[in-house]
Amino acid sequence: MVKNTEIKLSVIARDVKKSPTDALVIGVAQGPDGPVLLDNPLTAKSAEAIAESLKVLGLTGAADQVHRLPGLPEAGAAVLVLAGVGKPGAGGRLTEEALRRAAGSAIRQLAGLTTVTLALPTASPADVAAIAEGAAMGSYSFTEHRSEANGRKEPVKNVVIFTDFAADKDLQPLLNRSALIGKAVNATRSLVNQPPSHLFPESFADAAKELSKGLPVKVTVWDEKRLEKEGFGGIMGVGKGSTRQPRLVKVEYAPSKASAKIALVGKGITFDTGGISIKPALGMGDMKSDMAGAAVVLNTVLAIAGLGLPVKATAWLCIAENMPSGAAQRPADVLTMFGGKTVEVLNTDAEGRLVMADGIVAASQEYPDAIIDVATLTGAQLIALGNRTAGVMGSDSVTGPLKAAADRAGELVWPMPLPEELRASIDSEVADLANIGERHGGMMTAAVFLREFVGKGKDGEQIPWAHIDIAGPSFNNGSPYGYTPKQGTGCTVRTLVAYVEDVLAASAS
Repeated sequence: MVKNTEIKLSVIARDVKKSPTDALVIGVAQGPDGPVLLDNPLTAKSAEAIAESLKVLGLTGAADQVHRLPGLPEAGAAVLVLAGVGKPGAGGRLTEEALRRAAGSAIRQLAGLTTVTLALPTASPADVAAIAEGAAMGSYSFTEHRSEANGRKEPVKNVVIFTDFAADKDLQPLLNRSALIGKAVNATRSLVNQPPSHLFPESFADAAKELSKGLPVKVTVWDEKRLEKEGFGGIMGVGKGSTRQPRLVKVEYAPSKASAKIALVGKGITFDTGGISIKPALGMGDMKSDMAGAAVVLNTVLAIAGLGLPVKATAWLCIAENMPSGAAQRPADVLTMFGGKTVEVLNTDAEGRLVMADGIVAASQEYPDAIIDVATLTGAQLIALGNRTAGVMGSDSVTGPLKAAADRAGELVWPMPLPEELRASIDSEVADLANIGERHGGMMTAAVFLREFVGKGKDGEQIPWAHIDIAGPSFNNGSPYGYTPKQGTGCTVRTLVAYVEDVLAASAS
């Protein structure tokens, strides 16, 4: 089901002419007095001529600006490409994210070429890795349901990075990581982009098995009979309105020398009509992406396994299709969740928190060091933080490191509070909890609801937990930018992998 774009990454240190390529990409920055040509492998004479022509060509150095020129003999390429990198930081240095975006944007816009050489300035092996990661994500394409190309260009297949660090012994592991991260992000995008005719609970579970092949992970699937028998009332309540019955999928990576234990819970609503509380027709097609959280946690664990990190990482994919029918749950129904708590369903379109609650309880029973849940949970997230920034809420011991990991990975995440007064708004007259509460600050109210299901650790204290709402940044309805395509973005995979790496680094110090 998931046909990933594969890209080959390599590096060279000298004489680009000896490495034939379709295009050579060099950088242009936004300087205080106009565009500035960045360090590159061209001769001094050629570089000076191009630098003097930047304004005439209409270049500003802005991010996503890509301009093609005829190739030069010394470049060994048919095309010379000037790629904007935006404004440099302090001291004129480019951040890793600026390099990542510039590389991704260039590779995305150069689709149709086979081999591209990226000669952006690198001050460290980490800069090279950022360029490679951006290139891997920028090469993404989703065409598996097209009967013909219709003018669409094939993505770039080979990327060569020109850098003085080509012979550095620390570089190859970093490049391997970049390729693996790119693969995980692109697999997440492809799952999100699948139409609901093809991706539904059972096929999603099958896709998890398929993607796990060759990796040291164990995949366990609960079908509707086992879910009913074991009391997963949230997942069953949401999923029973569809003829395509729900699933819970556990993907476990448990290396023998694990020094940490992390649980990831993902919302996997393969299509969300809103159920009986049906959504407006306008924009409902985007609800194929309501399973992005489950796709994120699945591919995060697979990336962790591929990297061989010494952490026990478990993904819980809470998968259902929310449909209106004679069998669907109704407003005012009461569900008994996994673990025994009861919830009055006041709105069947607040279904994500119901399936997630079951998954959080199941994750808690294994006493992880931390639980992180990821979900396209609320429209309120978009109102609060817009289309590109995810909201993170929960225990300070988890949200702080998550924000730091997101900053390092180049993703936009912002911590939000969980005001205590919101808890009273989810009281119910007939059950332990209601599934909706205070309308204003709805993103935080949803998180307060989820917090009720986080279990206690062996020390008797609530397990450290964070909730990430990716309703906006998981799906791009606007124009492509940087390494981000239209539709599924694959956001948060990089943040979660970086978080795990940071946890391991902290425990080793």
